Amino acid sequence: MQSTGLFGKKFLDIQQVTRELPALGEEQVLVKVNACGVCGTDINFVRDWEDDPMPLGHEIAGEIVEVGKNVTSVAPGDHVIVEDCTMCGICPQCKSGQPQFCRTMHDIAGQSGMGQYMVVRYNSVNRFDGLEDQYACLTEPLAVSLTSVLHAQIPLGGSVVVLGDGPLGLMAAQLARLQGAGFVGITGLAADSPLSRARQQLAACMGCDMVVQIGKQSVEDEILGKFPEGVDRVIVTSPPESMYDAMKIIRYGGIITFFGLHFGGKNMVNVDINDLIFRKISLVPTFAEPAINFPVAFRLLRDGLIDAKALVTHTFGFDQAKEMMGAIVKGNQPIVKAVMLPHA
Repeated sequence: MQSTGLFGKKFLDIQQVTRELPALGEEQVLVKVNACGVCGTDINFVRDWEDDPMPLGHEIAGEIVEVGKNVTSVAPGDHVIVEDCTMCGICPQCKSGQPQFCRTMHDIAGQSGMGQYMVVRYNSVNRFDGLEDQYACLTEPLAVSLTSVLHAQIPLGGSVVVLGDGPLGLMAAQLARLQGAGFVGITGLAADSPLSRARQQLAACMGCDMVVQIGKQSVEDEILGKFPEGVDRVIVTSPPESMYDAMKIIRYGGIITFFGLHFGGKNMVNVDINDLIFRKISLVPTFAEPAINFPVAFRLLRDGLIDAKALVTHTFGFDQAKEMMGAIVKGNQPIVKAVMLPHA
């Protein structure tokens, strides 16, 4: 069986590639992909990645078409969220209660989530109901934001600033409030483009207490003007250079969690180690492999505690992929979150 999927690299070189699917193994399932969200990593690939085209898409929701003979946990017709990296469950880290450190994960083997079908292991899927696929596919990015927010250990009534107003940042801001933050601020590029305006308007609607426009306002001046000693927590969802702002606004003994990446050479920052030591600042990275927190992330979406319908503003098919991703790169459309519907 063949499946067509999207692959991409620098300069919006986005290609439709048709490949033969691997034969279905005894412990594998065939999934029809109904929806796949566009992640910031996908945008990094089509904007900055210079090597061979990368498979695009890992925020996947779909339905089971066929199961291997040993699979009993799901059946054809079940709707599922697919994990792009699944803990093995048998390595020393998994068996010691630390699956987040698993290094023998099951993955999607180079298949494009922005494709028609895929073959994965049975334990890489999470069965769900009660939510449309185009919203359920937000489970993966929400789990990323959730993990970072949990790492932040937000104090009850504490102050939190989220750097970056993309979908992950907007979800992190909502989660920070759910975790008990008394103040939530967020930053984004100056609202000079339809995309930036849409995201900052949504941030305000979602209850952010302050929106700082980078390029027009100083993050340091705006935040320290309200919190002279700095804020309790900073969650960095934007590129690595944002760490400079994070370290300027964090209070003594504060925690900075971060997961913003860059594949175009801007992944290095200079850190004053003395400052971190003397001010007892904790830097806590988050890397979403293997996938964790999917069940609670889905529940938050299904129950409306995280507003998926407000986040997903655009959907598209194969033929609109280059236009849609180009619009995200250029910021010339009011896109908050775009989701591909391969069979629409």
